[in-house]
Amino acid sequence: MSTEKTLIVITGPTASGKTDLSIRLAQHFDTYIISADSRQFYREMTIGTAVPTQEELKQIKHYFIQHISIHDYYNVYKYEMDALSVIKEVFKEKNTLIVCGGSGLYIDALCYGIDDLPDPDPVLRNTLHKDITEGRYEELLKQLQILDPEYYDFVDKNNTQRVLRALEVCILTGKTYSSQRKQQTKKRDFNIIKYCIDMSREVLYQRINQRTDQMMENGWLEEAKTLYPFRKTNALNTVGYKELFLYFDGKCTLEQSITDIKTHTRRYAKRQITWFKRDHSYQWLSSDEILKKHI
Repeated sequence: MSTEKTLIVITGPTASGKTDLSIRLAQHFDTYIISADSRQFYREMTIGTAVPTQEELKQIKHYFIQHISIHDYYNVYKYEMDALSVIKEVFKEKNTLIVCGGSGLYIDALCYGIDDLPDPDPVLRNTLHKDITEGRYEELLKQLQILDPEYYDFVDKNNTQRVLRALEVCILTGKTYSSQRKQQTKKRDFNIIKYCIDMSREVLYQRINQRTDQMMENGWLEEAKTLYPFRKTNALNTVGYKELFLYFDGKCTLEQSITDIKTHTRRYAKRQITWFKRDHSYQWLSSDEILKKHI
């Protein structure tokens, strides 16, 4: 493939305005957008994942927006293979392609490649889930700390899905999860330009709070009610839905649930920023500065 082909990555913390910026760039280059937001892959989750509106989707063709179900098994390796296939086809007619999303691991998979980690073992996964339901999650955390202290220091301890996945890989392979995520970078036959939207914490947190309120006005509570029966699926173990499910369980008020969503979303944004800052290939610019570079 010609090195004239360029992939422009637009990322940043949640609520930083990635969608609007990527659409404007895609319109300028007359091209398409590949989503790198793992929360937006699921067709049953619309309001709570802030997927592009129908109007936005009509403006620009998007890939990997609500393309699977919450009941489907999907992982970052499958995403890498699927997205590279799309990139190859699009670059047959376009010279530029936009990647937009805030899932750092999925962006890294596109840009650098990722290992084909073993599929989950049903028996082992059921055992680990049983440990959680029976109140032994702290013991699992201690086990992860022993098996992979490097990943233990990094992982969000409240994200049970990631903790369990790391434990699974450690137990199934006999190697640390972190070592299997560190491989030689795969060479891509196209150029990659990576931007991270730079925004003050004060403005970002205000945008998060406002967007949460707008989501509730748009019917997020009703959407969450329809998904409540499936609350134990991995896809729904995510900020926003978890807090609303606690409200449905009678463990908090709706007001407290909304407050917690805002707090946990802000914490999630901080973890995203930490992830992106580890990669020095990103250019940290405001949306306006990014547009000026290309339009």
